[in-house]
Amino acid sequence: MKRSSSNVRGSHLALAAVLCAGAAVAGAAGAATPTDPAAPTGDVSAAPTPSAAALAAARSASSPASMRAPRAASSAASSIGSSAAAKAAARKPGPAPTSQDAERFVKEAEARLEALLIKSQRAEWVAENFITDDTQQITAEANEELLKANGEFALAARRYNGLTLPADTSRKLKLMQLTMMIPDDQERARFTRLATSMTSAYGMAKYCPEPKPGQDASAKPACLPLDELEKIMAESRDPAQLKDAWIGWHAQSRAYKQAYVDYVALSNKGSRAMGFADTGALWRSGYDMTPEAFSADMARVWQQVRPLYDSLHTYVRFKLRQTYGPDQVPATGPIPAHLLGNMWSQSWENIYPLVKPAAQAGDYDLSQVLAQRGTSAKDMVKWAEGFYTSLGMESLPATFWERSLLTKPQDREVVCHASAWDIDQQQDVRVKMCIRPTEEDFITIHHELGHIYYDLAYRSQPTLFRNGANDGFHEAIGDTVALSITPDYLKRLGLMKDTDRPGDDIDNLLMQALRKVAFLPFAYKVDAWRWQVYGGQVKPQDYDKVWWSLSETYQGISRPAPMQADGFDAGAKFHVAADVAYARYFVAHLLQFQFQRALCREAGYTGPLHSCSIFGNKKAGEKYQAMLKMGASKPWPEALKAMTGEEQLDGSALIEYFQPLKVWLDEQNAQLAQTAAALKP
Repeated sequence: MKRSSSNVRGSHLALAAVLCAGAAVAGAAGAATPTDPAAPTGDVSAAPTPSAAALAAARSASSPASMRAPRAASSAASSIGSSAAAKAAARKPGPAPTSQDAERFVKEAEARLEALLIKSQRAEWVAENFITDDTQQITAEANEELLKANGEFALAARRYNGLTLPADTSRKLKLMQLTMMIPDDQERARFTRLATSMTSAYGMAKYCPEPKPGQDASAKPACLPLDELEKIMAESRDPAQLKDAWIGWHAQSRAYKQAYVDYVALSNKGSRAMGFADTGALWRSGYDMTPEAFSADMARVWQQVRPLYDSLHTYVRFKLRQTYGPDQVPATGPIPAHLLGNMWSQSWENIYPLVKPAAQAGDYDLSQVLAQRGTSAKDMVKWAEGFYTSLGMESLPATFWERSLLTKPQDREVVCHASAWDIDQQQDVRVKMCIRPTEEDFITIHHELGHIYYDLAYRSQPTLFRNGANDGFHEAIGDTVALSITPDYLKRLGLMKDTDRPGDDIDNLLMQALRKVAFLPFAYKVDAWRWQVYGGQVKPQDYDKVWWSLSETYQGISRPAPMQADGFDAGAKFHVAADVAYARYFVAHLLQFQFQRALCREAGYTGPLHSCSIFGNKKAGEKYQAMLKMGASKPWPEALKAMTGEEQLDGSALIEYFQPLKVWLDEQNAQLAQTAAALKP
């Protein structure tokens, strides 16, 4: 499967993500209800809090953000028709099914699904590297075939519910039923074509600025693709230029808004055919708990970490107000979205120069070091590979280097969103990423290889268990490794000298918070919005209204210009256009700190959590690899317990990691508040 990166890049059709909600068992599909009381609503003045009842009750990446198609969605077979086993199992009863029948059914289903998934992955790889009408058509057909097989097997699997079966067989049958079913051939074909067309439209979109007043019309500015617009957002300090780039990109998604509306309707139809209330409920059912319990758990952990985010937001608002003035940044309330250094305000590290602590800041710049050394894309990947092998993991196969796309081609458009691919569920693993010699991409490639090493670790599992324990696990693996990119690690690679000044703990923690803490409410918001869209509470005419209501409530940001009547700002994010479930990234951003704390303890480290690097520690690597090898064979709380001794998602490790920064931020905010009056308009 393909997985794309979470907050900085990513790419690939999110279809597999909707085909199979994930590798975790949720409980009976019928438990999903049309109204999820724990889910956020569009009219919110405060973040939701979980109900006691919901708490008491309490993935794939095959396509979008570090996406990857769930192994449960895998499949093989050249025929579009139902397999003999699926047909036989779905027929009206003859003799009652036996455990032997169930075992035979699962074996045939896994073989067929594996072959179809490989076929789909190959088609998607070509389509994302060569964006043409033909490759889109080929991909749509392969995904349609996969979708049909998933649905057939899901329906047939119901026949064996209630039998006393081996635990593995029972789990596989449950995993197979975490999918959608679109029985009508024409609707299924339209669904897959809509999915392919939206992803392609996103990948090919460009903002074409109009000539400025008084400018010669023949000197019209060149059209700008997303990567160039992102560069402007990251580097410009001109509010007008930032606003123009922001509005220009967000206007592009209007072109496929209707396609998204149609896609949502068909997706819901397929989810309801399998007994789920809607596609949002299907997604939330992939976490070994009911949809309601998962919503409540998300809300619980958000409330746990929210004070840290609020302190960071307040500090950043003060500093941006000092930079841009009171006409651009208000003294209280939301921050204009175009001033945070990122097209989606999801990570804020690009505004670090504007908010860095004057006394503690160092002058070390990894991006500058990489550029001065003439670092190649292959060099970047080799360093990341070296981290994993230092833990005792295997070297990447030779085919990885032969088949990956590591730089942007000059002769064609490609989907540059960073993504990791497991083509054959064995050793044909690849990365597709337009790598630049920057700190951001240095971190990203460490993240992407986390997906690859997870894929390699569980390749000996049966087909349906070749996936992460839940979607968040797959994202958290590489992110945990990235937490070990400390000054000590960079020195061991020769990328930092003893004489370099990387800054003190507060300086480095602030940069990490701009990446990690700033991302949390964005990751929470994306699916809080989509769950309501899929649930029918948010109609197309209100897409932007609710998107920005949630943006203000959770992120504390505002749209830099009035909303457009036909706007579709959510669709300006890849994972929405590709329909990749996003809650996984929220989960991953908490799990990575839980993983890091456990691995540092295993390594015998006793210092501050934020200073720990597990690079080169074979003992920590052995513990990590043991959990990776489990794949989706056990419910995720069991995998988490095997790794950390804990059994639930928890924000305490993240809070511990950033505790020194929280104290500093609160002190700074108190001081800055005293001088804020001088900046009032």
